[in-house]
Amino acid sequence: MRILVTGGAGFLGSHLCDRLLKDGHEVICLDNFFTGAKANIAHHLGNPAFELVRHDVIDPFKFEVDQIYNLACPASPPHYQYNPIKTTKTSVMGAINCLGLAKRVKARAFQASTSEVYGDPSVHPQPESYWGNVNPIGRRSCYDEGKRVAETLFFDYHRENKVDIRIVRIFNTYGPRMHPNDGRVVSNFIVQALKGEDLTIYGDGKQTRSFCYVDDLIEGFVRLMNQTETVGPVNIGNPGEFTMLELAEQVLQLTKSKSKIVHKPLPADDPKQRRPDITLAKKHLKWEPTIPLAEGLQKTIAYFKTKV
Repeated sequence: MRILVTGGAGFLGSHLCDRLLKDGHEVICLDNFFTGAKANIAHHLGNPAFELVRHDVIDPFKFEVDQIYNLACPASPPHYQYNPIKTTKTSVMGAINCLGLAKRVKARAFQASTSEVYGDPSVHPQPESYWGNVNPIGRRSCYDEGKRVAETLFFDYHRENKVDIRIVRIFNTYGPRMHPNDGRVVSNFIVQALKGEDLTIYGDGKQTRSFCYVDDLIEGFVRLMNQTETVGPVNIGNPGEFTMLELAEQVLQLTKSKSKIVHKPLPADDPKQRRPDITLAKKHLKWEPTIPLAEGLQKTIAYFKTKV
């Protein structure tokens, strides 16, 4: 197939391009390089099955493709809060442009949504049927609400125009090619540990997250895109739950760092718990994560050692 990946030079997008090329497809990688990096996809630049297009999803685009994976959007708080209006536009206009293209060329369209659509959840773990608890006017709203509107658009195009859609809700993912300054907890801790700086924990460190290694996540993407039982949304993430303190201690142990742990105040609207209910993914995709946290962290640390 010929497949378009928007945000294809980003952390997840570049790993998806790797996988699709390995599976024998032609890939068009579209990216404006706001958070993506040419280094992430440089190893494909001589491949005749790979095409790189510098373009912003806010502006319309035309390609003859069989599938569209829409991954374009800054996904870490420092990046999406840098220009919040642009972030909302990227989610909303990006979805409209992908869906318009899918409608014209009869392509299947995939939306990379997020566990942030659940906000600071009052239900734990979060099933896809939960509607969420989101602050519509906070600092994180540009991302949370942008992704919620994108899901709305995907379902409206599906109902009104019979566009063939798939929606995944991504929970915390980590691995090589994460941006060193993306402000996410795994990259923060690893970079701080490797530099010998204090590891910063916000609040008491009892808040929990679930961490899914990137290869497991991409496997979930491909399985969702290539099955016909469900259009989603489907949670893809690791139901293994860790506190911030547990994660910090594991990073210190694996990096053999002498760094100390320091506590800072908790940011506004920061969710206290985040864990996916992956019942649907197990049922429809026969998917669950296979890479344990310690193994994934070792691979990620090895990558960051080449960057820091």
